[in-house]
Amino acid sequence: MSELDNGGGHRVVLLGMLLVQAIATGLQLLSKVILGHGTFVFALLTYRHIVATFCVAPVALFRERESLKNLNVGVVVHLFFVALFGIPMAMGLFYYGLRDTTATYATNFLNLIPIATFILSLIFRIEKLRWNHKDGKVKIIGAVFCLAGALTTTFYKGKTFYLSNAHSHQLVSNQMNENWGRGTVFLTFSCLSYGLWFVTQGVLASAATLCLVFWAIAKRGPTYPSMFNPLSLVFVAITEAIFFGTSISFGSLIGMAVLIVGFYLFLWGKSMEKKGEAAG
Repeated sequence: MSELDNGGGHRVVLLGMLLVQAIATGLQLLSKVILGHGTFVFALLTYRHIVATFCVAPVALFRERESLKNLNVGVVVHLFFVALFGIPMAMGLFYYGLRDTTATYATNFLNLIPIATFILSLIFRIEKLRWNHKDGKVKIIGAVFCLAGALTTTFYKGKTFYLSNAHSHQLVSNQMNENWGRGTVFLTFSCLSYGLWFVTQGVLASAATLCLVFWAIAKRGPTYPSMFNPLSLVFVAITEAIFFGTSISFGSLIGMAVLIVGFYLFLWGKSMEKKGEAAG
């Protein structure tokens, strides 16, 4: 029995994916704190990717040194657009949105990235809608649920409550509420930029997260890591509420629940589609 099939191997991959979400949670909250102190967004991006470069570049140069001979103008142009969509547009707009809202609210939008990627893939005819097939119908329903969840979180607040007594940042909260609409626009365009990034290149990330995700894909397939994305939303919401005194609204809970259901429906449809392609 291979490592992929035994229970021990599955538990190791599971722990690896939970670690990815823990890293993502820490990154979102730390970024929110840093931006709250007036740090320039692109300075934060620069620091983050300098560290990532020092971690990943030696491994890349060692493992892919033979690929350097294939470097030409076309490849350089492709890499330029990958970097443009992924760093200043996708991540930059996300950080601007994070600055104007909360870590929980911003993380909600990360779960819309697969839907944005799917829509852009349809526009560029990379994927087919397949609404005459069961997998196509499930994907469409999942996309609608995700959109409904995002809209609920954005426009319906309802009763709010707190998990801690840390209310010392009320002024900051009021300032965020004034810029909430602007932050929502930034986050929406960030999702679209991430979609363009994924359409242009496969999945790219930085440092430890990159290695863990690639390892999980090799062990369990490409769908497995993305199934854990909603966990970061739950982790961030709870952690931010406890340590920063951020309120949780009834509307955001409903929106998160609907969004997560839609996300898993969409992944289920994609999984059925892949199995159908393999069987065919």
